[in-house]
Amino acid sequence: MDWESEGYVLSVKKHGETSAIIDVFTPDRGRHLGLVRGGVSRRIRPILQPGNKVKVAWRGRLSEHLGAFTVEALSARAAALMDDRLSLAGLNSICAVARECLPEREPHNDVYSALEVLIDNLHNPDIWPALYVKWEAGLLTAMGYGLDLKSCAATGVNDNLTHVSPRSGRAVSASAAEPYKDKLLALPAFLLGQPYAPLEDVTKGLALTGYFLETRVQWGVNKTLPDARARMIKSLNILT
Repeated sequence: MDWESEGYVLSVKKHGETSAIIDVFTPDRGRHLGLVRGGVSRRIRPILQPGNKVKVAWRGRLSEHLGAFTVEALSARAAALMDDRLSLAGLNSICAVARECLPEREPHNDVYSALEVLIDNLHNPDIWPALYVKWEAGLLTAMGYGLDLKSCAATGVNDNLTHVSPRSGRAVSASAAEPYKDKLLALPAFLLGQPYAPLEDVTKGLALTGYFLETRVQWGVNKTLPDARARMIKSLNILT
């Protein structure tokens, strides 16, 4: 069974003396692992950096086998961001969260398309942190745990929504939230369509999506969120 696609390298692990196993996120095959022979060589190793976009051809005798990739470089995102510590931290978090939260061999084209937009904007720190939060919110939706931000869970009103219930994932209005603020999660306005997203609101958004990723998606497989995400948040907090 053979197929070809393009995608983003999420992780690389040395295998034996000369090969590597890579995890690639593709639009039509989802997150897929495969062996790259000679993957630790000087010629191929730079291509296999997490965050790089590659063209892959997979071959395996049976679909359930690990199989082998041949890889061709399409764009070197990791190298382009090497001198920007904040953006590189964002790229590392994207790759780690996608690797840890997406099921293997299950296509999620909307998540892939949003990931491409996010990575294309990593050079702009005024844009990408809010896009990152929206990408994680979309990932939650793809995993079946989407946030319901259309109306207040308590009153049904659709304005002045300021919080989210950690139990239901539904929005709560300011008036309904008042007695329970210490038990609710803050809802940043940019997730409701406001164009401006200060870093303070981005931090709130990361706390919101992180809570549901950890308690819904990762809890079921007995995992926590990757350290790369915490390092990205730390880098963002330095700027506030």
